[in-house]
Amino acid sequence: MRVRTLKIVLAVSVALNVFALAGAGAYVVSRAQVERKVDAQRGSGRQDALAEVLAGLDPAIRDDARQRMRRSALSAKPDFEAARSARREAIDVAGRPTLDQPRVRALLEQARAAEMRGRARLENDAVAILAAMNAEDRKALAPILRRKGDGRRAVAGKDE
Repeated sequence: MRVRTLKIVLAVSVALNVFALAGAGAYVVSRAQVERKVDAQRGSGRQDALAEVLAGLDPAIRDDARQRMRRSALSAKPDFEAARSARREAIDVAGRPTLDQPRVRALLEQARAAEMRGRARLENDAVAILAAMNAEDRKALAPILRRKGDGRRAVAGKDE
């Protein structure tokens, strides 16, 4: 090979390597940004609203209420998981070449029933938590019973 050809091949190789490194760097940065956004969306909503409601309570009452609500959420988790599972299966069945309407309807009914069981458990436990409080603390914590249209709990003055 001639020197000029080698220089051209070397220049093209360097350019391609720089381009590949820039692309890989952009991919890593954008992926990290997406993961941060997903984590922020996943963790905000209920947690921020709950923290805001609990912030005004006495620390001992706040810790007790937080622990009791956490236990309630953990006990309701199987119901919500069953609801999501039934809904995923309904989506799968509905996407098949032939629609099995009775099966899809039954799965959606199972999903609704499981979700309602979970919601009822959370709400009943919330009422039990409120019943153990004095009127002032109960008033401060009462917004946990309010629901937004998207299914997340809302704080007084924040549901629009």
